[in-house]
Amino acid sequence: MANLITLARLLLLVVVVLIAYQPFSIWHLVNVALLILVFVSDGLDGYVARKRNETSVFGAMFDIASDRITELVMWIVLVDLKVVPVWVPLVFIIRGTIVDTIRANQVRSSQGAPFSMLQAPLGKWLVAGKFMRGFYAALKATTFCWLLLFRALPQLWPEWFRPWVPVFDTIGAILVYLSVLTCVIRGLPVVWEFVYQERDSFVPKRVKTE
Repeated sequence: MANLITLARLLLLVVVVLIAYQPFSIWHLVNVALLILVFVSDGLDGYVARKRNETSVFGAMFDIASDRITELVMWIVLVDLKVVPVWVPLVFIIRGTIVDTIRANQVRSSQGAPFSMLQAPLGKWLVAGKFMRGFYAALKATTFCWLLLFRALPQLWPEWFRPWVPVFDTIGAILVYLSVLTCVIRGLPVVWEFVYQERDSFVPKRVKTE
């Protein structure tokens, strides 16, 4: 059931993308509500998995992959709509590729849950802590919804909202930069612990001579 919720979340994301490219109408406001549902269901699948005792390594990895797909698709769509610059999704793609490669390798080696690999308390709190995971999800949801909503409102009701466009754009830029910063900070512990654990492989071994 939990995996079906995750799959439904991805299908709903497709609907959000399709509506985002339609001519401006009231559906763009509905689209913001659908995007909120996409992020709310992110927590729902984990809750259902725990309640039904359906937790698994595959389910955890599928959930992470779904999160990654959601954020990358939304950033790329916003670039294509000329709402954010192209360097923003590039940061997320590079960070996500590095972190997910490390995480997949560790899961395959130890058969543990993806968030159980970190050892340092600060790293666990930043990456796996409920507060930080919830904060990051809420930050991304707020950023995407804000950018979509205030892209549409000045077009739907220009007499009310166009004078406020500079304010909307400034708040949107702050949310984007904060999302990028949080993304990078949450990826650093994973990379650091991987480099530390594999430090011997980065140092050339001395060849003993007789």
